[in-house]
Amino acid sequence: MTKLLSVRLVAILIGLGFAIVALYSFVLGAYSAATEEAPDHLPYEDPIDFAFSFDGLFGTWDQAQLQRGLKVYDEVCSACHSLKYVAFRNLEQLGYSEAQAKAYAAAKQVPGIDPATGEETMRPGLPTDYFPAPYPNAVAAAAANNNAIPPDLSLITKARGDGTNYVASLLVGYQEPSARMLEEHPEAAPGPGLYHNIYFPNLNLAMAPPLTSTGQVTYDDGTEATIEQMSKDVAAFLAWTAEPTLVKRKQTGWPVLIFLLFATVLAWFSKKQIWAAVKPKRQD
Repeated sequence: MTKLLSVRLVAILIGLGFAIVALYSFVLGAYSAATEEAPDHLPYEDPIDFAFSFDGLFGTWDQAQLQRGLKVYDEVCSACHSLKYVAFRNLEQLGYSEAQAKAYAAAKQVPGIDPATGEETMRPGLPTDYFPAPYPNAVAAAAANNNAIPPDLSLITKARGDGTNYVASLLVGYQEPSARMLEEHPEAAPGPGLYHNIYFPNLNLAMAPPLTSTGQVTYDDGTEATIEQMSKDVAAFLAWTAEPTLVKRKQTGWPVLIFLLFATVLAWFSKKQIWAAVKPKRQD
């Protein structure tokens, strides 16, 4: 009995120690947040909530939208941005046939080796190849873009807060700064080679507006290609490139949660059944 009480006492003390440390950390963090002066920042806008089909617990991919997004990337974004983690064969997940994926790959030029000379050359792509980069290296990319290297877009929606909405909002957010904005924040005026965007944290970025007019891309399904529509479509496509298994993961999660709930209930009834005949000893 004495040994059992000692073990319980030690466990209580350990738990109390963890609780004190956690409480101290919480109080210290709250105090720091309350007393720290808010840093100066430009009044950029929060991303628009576009309500994509894959949002929420029961979201699904809209394959027509993903195919439209691929077209926007192919005809607009690929001029500056790479997609190095996506292979041509992955396009079959968007509803394309194997033959269509092969044809798409063959229409692209990717780096290769000349078997006769061993020198680097360009060749038609294969389904196993990945999307080629628009520039041979970072130096060339910077030289062509006002010393700003365009980021790879494969994981961009995971690398930004509220990624999909942020990408779509950024593409529709280009505008001239208002007179009031310039009066209150003179530093918000775009410098040479910069463009004002209300959804970018410092309001000015080196990327010129990539989507400039309705009909810039012609959709195969007849959807009107407005700037907002193209922005949403390419953002949805980039959400897929960042996590192709997003919807499958959600669909798998529900059976797992149901099984765990059933197993928990079963374990509780088993515990009641096993210990039903055991009566606690009275301690006088």
